[in-house]
Amino acid sequence: MSRAVFDPDCRRCPRLAGFLDEVRARHPDYHARPVPAFGDPRARLLVVGLAPGMHGANATGRPFTGDHAGILLYRTLFEFGFASGPESVSADDGLRLRDCRITNAVKCLPPQNKPVGAEINSCRDFLAAELEGLPPGAVIVALGSIAHRSVVAGLGLRQKDCVFAHAAEHALPGGRTLLDSYHCSRYNTQTRRLTEPMFQAVFARARQLLDG
Repeated sequence: MSRAVFDPDCRRCPRLAGFLDEVRARHPDYHARPVPAFGDPRARLLVVGLAPGMHGANATGRPFTGDHAGILLYRTLFEFGFASGPESVSADDGLRLRDCRITNAVKCLPPQNKPVGAEINSCRDFLAAELEGLPPGAVIVALGSIAHRSVVAGLGLRQKDCVFAHAAEHALPGGRTLLDSYHCSRYNTQTRRLTEPMFQAVFARARQLLDG
């Protein structure tokens, strides 16, 4: 892998860097820095979210930890054998991911949880490096359309050839597969746009693909 997958001191996006400075001043006990991926660096399953949440990953320093979205994600990962337990409470709680890694398309907390296009693009080379390091036959689960589009761009593919839809499946070079899911956000689960069985079906398919 020729490119860096993460820079803990990254400040390439002025708006995000400035916002993190403000958040760190208001919450000195928060992580409030770029959030690294969590899990096995040699994993065959890569789960890609959008960005850290204010009181979730931005606070704890671990993706999808400390906020509502992580509840369903980690419970589902545990159910399908990708995690040692069903809950992620803190970065030092002893939880281990098995053949799985979780990352975000944007590593820093954006204001209102909405990164702008330039910030997504600026962070994409980190994601591209992670994708480059995946083994043949790997499965990528994109949580939401922005994560999906960033994965497709990071792989150098055309968006029109890989259109996002919940439970959509896209064959990738190297025998890899991209699976799409609606994001497991509080809004999506409370409005029933995404139900637990719908989410579980995506990871059941990931398990099936990996087990061959």
